[in-house]
Amino acid sequence: MARRAGSGRGRGEPSVFISTYEKQLDAKRRIVVPQDFRTVLGNEGFEGVYCFPAIEADCLEAGGQALFDRYQALIAELAVGDPLRAALETSVLGGMTRLSFDSAGRITLPEAYREAHGITDWVALTGLGDRFQIWSREAFNAHRAAERAAAREALAVYRSRHRGAA
Repeated sequence: MARRAGSGRGRGEPSVFISTYEKQLDAKRRIVVPQDFRTVLGNEGFEGVYCFPAIEADCLEAGGQALFDRYQALIAELAVGDPLRAALETSVLGGMTRLSFDSAGRITLPEAYREAHGITDWVALTGLGDRFQIWSREAFNAHRAAERAAAREALAVYRSRHRGAA
């Protein structure tokens, strides 16, 4: 298992979502949320997950109270009638559901979420610091390969610019 970044909590507990875990849905279509992720959520005083279809990728976005609060604050900054506000309200708040953990740390993904994202058997849960994403395993593998290629390319451009500025 991957080691965690510093917690800032004083007890060595994670304060961010990191690493990628592959999990199999059980017969009731539940997945076990990794203990490290549940610890981050528990640090926020929340015993569940806010989850909605991601805006920027073909997966589910998930997190705790901090993620929900951040979207609420962003939406509140925008004037009523602003098209971005309406889009975020519909996409995030209208698409969001709160999923509670059962006694084994499992959540049940709604059928509509599973169908829309091709989640049938195996999923990848990938930590992104302040949130995590839930992907079908196959879709995540393709996404990860594309993101690694994009990161390599962007890093090469960054290094080139940095050398030119020095």
